[in-house]
Order: sequence, then C-alpha cells, then structure tokens
Amino acid sequence: MSRTSPHAKRAAAAGLMGAVVDWYDFFLYGIVAGLLFNDLFFPEVSPTVGTLAAWATFGVGFLFRPLGGIVFGHFGDRVGRKEMLVLTMVIMGLASTLIGVLPTYGEVGIWAPVLLVALRAVQGFAVGGEWGGAALMAVESAPRKWRSLYGSGVQVGASVGLLLATAAIKIVSGRLPEADFQQWGWRVPFVFSAALVIVGLIVRISVEESTVFTEQIAARSKDQPLRLPLLAAIKANPGGFLAIIGLRFVELFTFYGVTTFGVSYGTAEFGLNRDSMLTINLVVGAAAIVTIPVFAYLADRYGRGTIYAWGAGLGVLGSLPFFVALQSGSMVLILVASILLVNGAHDMAVSVQQSLFTDMFGAEYRYSGAGVGYQLASAIGGGFTPLIAGVLVLWADGGWYLVAMYMLIGCGISFTVAIGLNANRTVDDAPEPTKPPARATF
Repeated sequence: MSRTSPHAKRAAAAGLMGAVVDWYDFFLYGIVAGLLFNDLFFPEVSPTVGTLAAWATFGVGFLFRPLGGIVFGHFGDRVGRKEMLVLTMVIMGLASTLIGVLPTYGEVGIWAPVLLVALRAVQGFAVGGEWGGAALMAVESAPRKWRSLYGSGVQVGASVGLLLATAAIKIVSGRLPEADFQQWGWRVPFVFSAALVIVGLIVRISVEESTVFTEQIAARSKDQPLRLPLLAAIKANPGGFLAIIGLRFVELFTFYGVTTFGVSYGTAEFGLNRDSMLTINLVVGAAAIVTIPVFAYLADRYGRGTIYAWGAGLGVLGSLPFFVALQSGSMVLILVASILLVNGAHDMAVSVQQSLFTDMFGAEYRYSGAGVGYQLASAIGGGFTPLIAGVLVLWADGGWYLVAMYMLIGCGISFTVAIGLNANRTVDDAPEPTKPPARATF
C-alpha cells in the first residue's frame, strides 16, 4: 500500500467513529419518538394526532440539516474539514444529552414540546455538517483505487449508530417495568451519548487534516478573490444537486421506512411485539457492518453505478413484500423483507455515496457541494418519510398500500437516475485531481 495508507486508515476510522456518535443520537431520537413522545410531549391531542406530531418533530431535524450543510460546508471549505467535524460532534452530543433531561408536558406544559423541537433542530444542524466533512476526510485520504471502500466507513458508522441506539432502547426497556421506562428509563440512552462523544473526540482530534485540502490551500493565490463555496459548486455542477436528491430516495425511503416507521406501524396497527421489532433493527444494523464494505469493495472493482442501480432495483422489488410481511405477523418474513430493503437496497446505495457524490464537485468547494446536496435530499426525502407514511396510512384507514407505493416510486426514481448517470459514465470514472469534476446529466 502507498505511503499515505496509515493516514488513510486513520481518516477512515475517524469518519466511522464520528458517524457512530452522531447517528446514534439521531437514530435514538427517531426510535423513541415513534414509541413514546406522543404521550410524553403531546398528551392533549388524540393518539393519532400525537403520533403525527411526534413524527413531525423527527422531521424538523431534517429541515435543519441543509442549513448545517451550508454553514459547516462553507467553513469546511475555507478553514478545514477537521475543525468542523470536531464542532459538529460536540454540538450533537450536547443536544442529545439535554433531550435526556428535558421535562415532559406534564411537568412544564407547552414548553416541553417547544424545547424538544428546538433541540431536535440543533441535532439536525449538527448532523448536517457531519456527513460532508467525514466523507471528504475519508475519500480524499484514500488510495484512488479504493475510494468507495475507505469512504464506506462513514456509512458503516451510521449502521453501528443504529445498532447502539436500538440496543440501548431494547436493554433499558427490557430491564425496567413499562411505567418506569416511560417515566425515566428512556432518558438513559440519551444521557449515555455524552460518553460516546468523549471517545469520538479523542479519535477525531488525532487525525490530520485532509491532504487534498492542505494542498488546495497551499496552491490558492493570495490575490485570488474569495468565492462562496456553495455558489461555486452550484455554478460548476447544478445538475449534481438534483442527481444526489434523486439517488438518495432509495436509501432514505427504505431505511426510515423499515427501522423507524415500520417499528411504530407494526406495533400500533398489527400488535407486533415491540421487542421483536427492535431485534430486527439490531439484526439489519449488525449485518450492515459487513454488507456495506462488501458492496463498496465490489463497487471499486465493477463500478459504482452498477451497484447503485442494483440497490435501487431491489428497493422497487422489496417495497410491497415488506408490508405484506408486516401484515402477516411472521417475524421470519419481516426479517427477510427488512434485510432485502436495508441490507440490500439501502446498503448498496450508501456503500458508494461518499466517493460518488464528492467526485461531482471540485476540491475547493466539495464540502459545500456534496454536503449541501446530501442534506437537501435528507430534508426532502428522509426526515418526513415517517410523517408522510403516517398521513398515507390515515388516508387509507389504517392500510399500508399507499405507503408501499410511496416507497416503490421513490426507489424507482433512484433507479432511473442511477441508470442515467451510469450511461453517461459520470459515476464509474472518478475524475483525476487535475481534471474538472464530472457533471451530472440526465
């Protein structure tokens, strides 16, 4: 391996650990919101409206992710990737710890949901700057032949975060009486995030700045006029933002449809055992630790566009069977359908996103370009997926058919975009550093 391999490995490890911390906090909120927040923070409305309100607070975090992408991306392109990544981790950990000590509606009235929404917005702001910087640190430091593999650690960290968040809820809820869990037990996993932040900071602070960024700074002329990185990215490749949004539908719809909405819908509508549904989350989260790097390795060998298109196609094929499995009540069928959507469709897509999206933009503005594009897609297609799914279920009088079609169409859009990009050779041929970035075409 090249002389840069130790640095590349440290950067990949730091990206993984940072993602674990940030996504543990983010996913933890989603799981608890679907199970408890309607009663704790919205007790004055009907159970259905309370559940929708809880999903709405979940979506608020995604609305603030583009803002985080803009702010941290701007300074990440100007100051450096490392400093912004340390800051995002501290902000996320602080917000999550405060959620863990937040008073409920019964204690402070309307201020409880107001403070909950505010802290969720802070979470979204922090995680909005996380992905772009972590992806860049890993991809820019990686050997060119294995950019997807080294960058995949960011998404592996997200899966570990899901695993830890689900395990924390499962352990606490399993060891406490239901009344104690609802009263104070749910707070323990949020407060625990403070310990994860300390570990993550130790790992992340020890990593050197991205070599590509330091070289770009050194080459920047003192007389060169400063441009806003985001505007420069938009001007260079406006189609890239649309392509990222379309590509991410399969990832967002399958993941949140299964791990967040699926748990809530299955337990509420079909009376499925909550502990069993959380166990399925644990299984798919654990499997992703293996499947994501495997798919990334295959993508580096055989083409990123090919792997992405296969993933989106599996999303199309697996949307209807997942809800049929939920309705059947068979945990075996639910597990198989969940693996198909999460460890198949979702993991194929996310295994290559870091290298694929960052290659769409030049080094001097790719933190802003790739990061903001990624977070715009999250705001449009991710955060409100559980809320939209809940509304669709309400319209269908408790039925799942509209939700299944919603997921299927989203995956179909990703499949179409992936095929289009692959046909134009904009996904399989990573541009050399001296060449302009590939432009997304449709």
